[in-house]
Amino acid sequence: MSTEVVYNAPVADLEPNEVSEPVVAAEAPIEHRVIESKSFKAPIVMAALTGLLALLWLLNRRPGNVRFAITNGQDLFRNFPILEPNAATVAWLAIAVMALMTVIAFLRSNAYHRQWLWVIAIFAIAAMFAFLAWAGAGLTGNINIISLITQALLLAIPLVFGALGGVVGERAGVVNIAIEAQLLMAAFTAAFVASMTQNAWIGLLGGILAGALVAALLGLFAINYAIEQVIIGVVLNVLVAGVTTFLLQGWMRSDMMRLNNTGRVLFRPIAIPGLSQIPIIGPALFSQNVIVYLMFLAVAAVWFALYRTRWGLRVRAVGEHPKAADTMGIKVRSTRWRALLIAGALAGIGGASYTLVSNGQFGREMTNGFGYIALAAVIFGNWHPVRAAFAALLFGFAISLQTILSIIGSPVPSQFMLMLPYVVTLLAVAGLVGKSRMPAADGTAYVSEGH
Repeated sequence: MSTEVVYNAPVADLEPNEVSEPVVAAEAPIEHRVIESKSFKAPIVMAALTGLLALLWLLNRRPGNVRFAITNGQDLFRNFPILEPNAATVAWLAIAVMALMTVIAFLRSNAYHRQWLWVIAIFAIAAMFAFLAWAGAGLTGNINIISLITQALLLAIPLVFGALGGVVGERAGVVNIAIEAQLLMAAFTAAFVASMTQNAWIGLLGGILAGALVAALLGLFAINYAIEQVIIGVVLNVLVAGVTTFLLQGWMRSDMMRLNNTGRVLFRPIAIPGLSQIPIIGPALFSQNVIVYLMFLAVAAVWFALYRTRWGLRVRAVGEHPKAADTMGIKVRSTRWRALLIAGALAGIGGASYTLVSNGQFGREMTNGFGYIALAAVIFGNWHPVRAAFAALLFGFAISLQTILSIIGSPVPSQFMLMLPYVVTLLAVAGLVGKSRMPAADGTAYVSEGH
């Protein structure tokens, strides 16, 4: 009598916290069972943050009002007065909302369900207002919400493009630790090309090619020679940091005005008629430079390419089960190569933004580890382009918050503000991400039987 192992359901049909259990079937009817596990990481982290903010107000009460500005003087709210609510009232209302979202998260986890994205979003917004109310209580400076969002978008440009590159590469089965190298090399190349040609668009193209070049080096060793992908990624990060520093100090410094000066060709904000007049979100979202608009399009394009095209299906197939994909006639190496080059090009756009949007020249290691934060956004976004983009925006917002609080003279120590983006990164990856599953073959080299 033969015995076979039957799985109760396809993996794709299961909830994220469910694991299909093999059932031994002989002559008896097949029994379908699902082993479910609860993950309380997200609600526990949310509860801890709620408690910390409540303790902050109980142990260090700050009297007075907090000043919120919701206009930049150019939208429909241009004559709207400064909002000056009581800081304690704002904080405790926000903490109450955080507590409610935490309860919802606990109920979702207890029912074996994935957390709703809107619950996390509302919790994060409430936490922001609770903290801003404490930091800005009694100060004369205004917390400008539009400036906060606008700056967050600008700071998130390299993070979003880097995260998109990470998603595309890892969906194909290649761990893209070298995002940092791709951003840095693109920033350097864009600065040089734009300075020499006095054309930002040509500089952007140079940045894209530089990002793809670093990705090609990663592909050469990781795909063709099957070297450990994490190791080669770290090596490339160190190599590019050294090369760009050497070229900056030994070559560019000799003629900075000609070789490293993009101040005259920076991409300037372009207001979209009508949309830029929408209160609050209009000036923040629709009065931006062209790379921000490209960022919006890139998120949608990557999502569509990965989940609505044949190419995307093949990319996800080689990232999940390359041997099965090879059996079906998909060329695993070629698919991974194309995906990795596209990933490098995406990261190249983000890197070029450093010297074509934010700064007028290239500086030593100016990416400041943003490539690693982009990689954290990939994990936080569960290897999904839209979620990873929102995660990158969250990290950009944390960096923007650091600047705004410094301007208004907040009593928060500057050392804490400097580490805030990285604290948010750690919390996101360790707790709020909850249960996540990377592509099954991510980081695994594949050698076909014919080789």
